[in-house]
Amino acid sequence: MAKARATTARGFAAVSSRNIASKPMRRGGRSVALGAAAALEDARQAGLLEGEKTAHVSFRAPPALVEAAKRESGVSSMTKLGIIALAMLAQPDPVAAFLKRTRGRLGEAHTLEY
Repeated sequence: MAKARATTARGFAAVSSRNIASKPMRRGGRSVALGAAAALEDARQAGLLEGEKTAHVSFRAPPALVEAAKRESGVSSMTKLGIIALAMLAQPDPVAAFLKRTRGRLGEAHTLEY
């Protein structure tokens, strides 16, 4: 994970895996904060976090949903929460891509026994 702290043109610290959470929350043995950090790193490597932050996103959401997302991700900033959410949606799920690519195919040695 990247340790460098990049800044945007406005001087704000870029969201990084380093400043996502000091205490990652656990769900089912998996760290949600680490998943968010991985999504941000993937987005960074794909060049999706480069450039100025000029797109404005605004919407209303149920407070319970927002608080749950903050708690699970370990962030307190609405901006960071929004960037994490977008990063997670922008990158395709590698498992889903694999399942789509291999649908209907079994290995040559595989037999179905009934």
